[in-house]
Amino acid sequence: MNDKKLNLIIRTITGVLFVIVMVAGFLTPTTMVALFALITALALWEYTGLVNNFVADVQVNRLISTVAGVYFFLAVAGWRTGLVSNFVVMVPYILSIVYLLISELYTGNKNAVADMAYTMLGQMYIAMPLSLINILAFEVNADATGVHYNMLLPLCVFIFLWLNDSGAYCTGSLLGKHKLFPRISPGKTWEGSIGGGVIVIIAAFVIGLFANESPIYQLNEWQWAGLGLVVVVFGTWGDLVESLFKRTLGIKDSGKILPGHGGMLDRFDSSLMAIPAAVMYLYTLVSF
Repeated sequence: MNDKKLNLIIRTITGVLFVIVMVAGFLTPTTMVALFALITALALWEYTGLVNNFVADVQVNRLISTVAGVYFFLAVAGWRTGLVSNFVVMVPYILSIVYLLISELYTGNKNAVADMAYTMLGQMYIAMPLSLINILAFEVNADATGVHYNMLLPLCVFIFLWLNDSGAYCTGSLLGKHKLFPRISPGKTWEGSIGGGVIVIIAAFVIGLFANESPIYQLNEWQWAGLGLVVVVFGTWGDLVESLFKRTLGIKDSGKILPGHGGMLDRFDSSLMAIPAAVMYLYTLVSF
């Protein structure tokens, strides 16, 4: 068996196991929170390691940055599920951020401002977007009398991203001629992106026909299709943003934790933009 076939087998097995774990994680609210708290921790740990290893004269506090991000995720989950209702739950996170900034006065690092910037980027780029999965998963009743766990919305964000990746790859391989963003990602084409988007919109429309269990976000078929489009557009941007980050650092993959698929940022790059966009889309529908 040659290396190419072996890599394909490893990539396929990893991909299947990844999907199984992700779907299983959404089955209950407890497993969902636990899974994404772990994802947040691994992604932040990977990110801070990359920054420390590949950015000259920058050394961020890896441990406290990771702990702070995970705490922020859990604090948002606690607030959204109604376990805590007082703003005091955010105080430890705020104090952690203040510490991370003030501590640069005493570290003696060559580029303290860059340390601060990369520290805050990790919180804004990883911790904040992933914490918003709680907004999709836990819906507060209009009369604020209870919280409903809806696995469909957050799970569909990832289903749409997976369909988009597969559709874009197949369509791009067959028809791709015009580069989408050659400066950042030479492999992506307009044909592939459009093909993936069409597949997602059709899938979202079908979901809208058969599944409408959300008591808060009562989406019709076209609104589901709109959600699919939002996920595709912002998911593609998320992929490109991570590609820009890796190009800036001069690396190919963000890590090796997922054999054949790279690191955590490689696997969740699209969702870091798609999740916030989905939240804003749904809030816009509810508001107007």
